[in-house]
Amino acid sequence: MVKPARIKISSMMPDWSQLPDELLNLISKNLDNCFDVLHARSVCSSWRSTFPFPSSLLRPSYSLPTFADIPFVSEDLCTLEKIHLFLYRVRTPAAALPSAYFLGGIGRDESEDHMELPSPLQCSVRVKIPGPDSTLMNILDCQIVPLGYQYRMMGWNPEDWATDYRGVAFLPLKKEGGREEFVVLLNYTKNLYVLRSTEMRWKKLKVTSDASCSDLVAFRGRFYAAFLNGDIFIFDPYSLQRTPLVPSEPQRSSKYLIPNGNDELFLVEKFNPFPKCGRIDFKRFICRVSRLDEEAGKWVEVRDLGDRVLFIGHFGNVCCWAKELPVDCGVSVNSILFTNEPGSVTFAYKYGVQTGRVEDDLNCWRLSRQIRVTILNTFPVVALRLE
Repeated sequence: MVKPARIKISSMMPDWSQLPDELLNLISKNLDNCFDVLHARSVCSSWRSTFPFPSSLLRPSYSLPTFADIPFVSEDLCTLEKIHLFLYRVRTPAAALPSAYFLGGIGRDESEDHMELPSPLQCSVRVKIPGPDSTLMNILDCQIVPLGYQYRMMGWNPEDWATDYRGVAFLPLKKEGGREEFVVLLNYTKNLYVLRSTEMRWKKLKVTSDASCSDLVAFRGRFYAAFLNGDIFIFDPYSLQRTPLVPSEPQRSSKYLIPNGNDELFLVEKFNPFPKCGRIDFKRFICRVSRLDEEAGKWVEVRDLGDRVLFIGHFGNVCCWAKELPVDCGVSVNSILFTNEPGSVTFAYKYGVQTGRVEDDLNCWRLSRQIRVTILNTFPVVALRLE
């Protein structure tokens, strides 16, 4: 009996670099997601040259003078960068395993056009986790949610920078003669410093508050600053004159300012409801949330954030829509997640949580204890594990 001849089938990876230019141009016109563009750039070197790096992920930067001795004039330079923030969900192989998330920024790897890719279809982003090496995380299988942006000072690291630097805010000014002008407000060493692009020189802001600044943001063309003694001021970027903006019921509290894009500005006050009990129990701290009524010039307390979620702590304070978040990310509609809580385990804050204790007020925001969130590390990215 004669055996039938075996047919040899060869499975070859298609050579995507040979795709006609007409099809490449057609593909590029239909990629409206910045991470889809990154995926396309990861195919091969010819695709990277065809698809420009997404402009939404570029980091606009400004060279600024560093600090020297008074009067703060220096020939050395540092960089102010605009960093886009994202929440990355790392898919686990088994549904029963805890979900892992990274909260942080993304930028262009300067060596990406020269790196050798392990496979023609690798789509990855370099995430720096504490350790000797960086980690390549495959973003093809990641769920990625944009969380806004923040400005950050880069390239200057004095020994006291980590403890004395508390944030920076940037505002573009009206262009005169076609030249871009801007003003920067820096929260550093318990003081506020201002720099104008027309002068490129740091000056101490003289009229602020008697206390240190705890939070600083830019919103709708003005600076907003909260101070440890409860003061909140608006600073005009041109005159730098201050306007008080006091909460309806001032509390001795930690204050956080959270812009929702250019649409809304929220104030979250976190405080101990029983300050005279002697022992501080951070798990019983509560929050009050207010929204800025810009026309009336006052804060209005809110009990419902609607479909919004607030992230507060490391990498700045951001607001996003809950419908964009994965269902198991530890926060849901109308909630607040702090990533700077004492310890490594936290929960989201929600309004009207039942505690079973008669003395606890229901008309506030407190820990919900629905999903436990473990903070694995906070620098250079925030790594979260949900259980």
